[in-house]
Amino acid sequence: MSKIMSVNAGSSSLKFQLLEMTKSKEEVITEGQFEKIGLPDPNFKIKFNGKKEEHVVPQVKDHADAVAILLDALVSMKIVKDLKEIKGVGHRVLHCGEKYNDSVIMDDTSIAVVESVCDLGPLHNPANLIGIRAFMKALPGVVNVGVFDTSFHLTMPDEAYMYAVPYEWYEKYSVRKYGFHGTSHKYISLEAAKMLGKKSEDVRLITCHIGNGASCAAVKYGKVVDTSMGLTPLDGLVMGTRSGTIDPAVIQFICKHENLTVEEVTDILNKKSGFKGFTGNSDARAVREMKEQGNYRADLILRMQEKKICDYIGSYYVYMGGADAIIFTAGIGENSCETRENVCNRISEALGVKIDNELNAKCVRGVGGIISTPDSKIKVLVIPTNEELMIARDVIRVGKVELED
Repeated sequence: MSKIMSVNAGSSSLKFQLLEMTKSKEEVITEGQFEKIGLPDPNFKIKFNGKKEEHVVPQVKDHADAVAILLDALVSMKIVKDLKEIKGVGHRVLHCGEKYNDSVIMDDTSIAVVESVCDLGPLHNPANLIGIRAFMKALPGVVNVGVFDTSFHLTMPDEAYMYAVPYEWYEKYSVRKYGFHGTSHKYISLEAAKMLGKKSEDVRLITCHIGNGASCAAVKYGKVVDTSMGLTPLDGLVMGTRSGTIDPAVIQFICKHENLTVEEVTDILNKKSGFKGFTGNSDARAVREMKEQGNYRADLILRMQEKKICDYIGSYYVYMGGADAIIFTAGIGENSCETRENVCNRISEALGVKIDNELNAKCVRGVGGIISTPDSKIKVLVIPTNEELMIARDVIRVGKVELED
């Protein structure tokens, strides 16, 4: 049996999912994560056969330790009989610059390419590479595939991705819009085409990945033509802790008045803004509860996010010359009936979007479906995202892993 490991390595964490893949089946066998790698009191969580286990491990000094502990657990817990059952490992990698417009096999050459763009993803790329190296060492001979957050968006035309700044900034430093959440946008665009009974190259889609991090994308006939995040994930929508798009002069203004550095203000815009900046809480569920209790700031920041989503939907609709469907995904997109309803109501008059409130109410906790009415001019879909599955599929496709029937 062919098993594929999907991995997301952070600076002090390692999330994983092991999937059983055949020609007719895609099934999650186990999943979990390591936290506090290299820090005091590291822990290891794993879910198998419906049971969650948490282990306090005495020492996990680096990701290589975490990988060794994980692989040992797979065998000792009889999740696999032999590590040879693992035919490939897929790694989420934040940034590939303009280097790769598809997932690639990780080897010395591709690792060097990812290292060359670490200044574009200084927090994530080095950690992603640590995870890749750890698995390559622990499972020699097993194909490792890098799946990039940015690659799906590299089909954007230059008019959509360039900034109107001195052109030398692009030539010297690759300053441009890249976009993120690409694996999610790709997955839901493919699933949406299936749901509509069409090929991806025959539909125009507006994909809305609305979670603690949030982004929208315009996917025209299978290719991204615009997206909301920019050089970094800070741009675009209001998010859990990120401000989204602001006048860049705000940074200089606050530096002057608060006696802060550019780095300090940028950190605030990334980690202490959005929902958290207005309410003190980055969790959308808590913010909505605060709104229902009459909290003005909570109500305002939710309306600001919904308005911004509508801005992107409207501009993408015009840019693509129409849209066959609008898709909601990720934590808020999959679970907040209110957000979906409010967004659709805002664009109803202009775009003829109508949703069925009963269908909308059913789409929570992993349940997806079409929530628009039959007479809606644009279909509205809820599709639970599955980046781990998309990563596993790319391992099979790019790594040419042969599957059993």
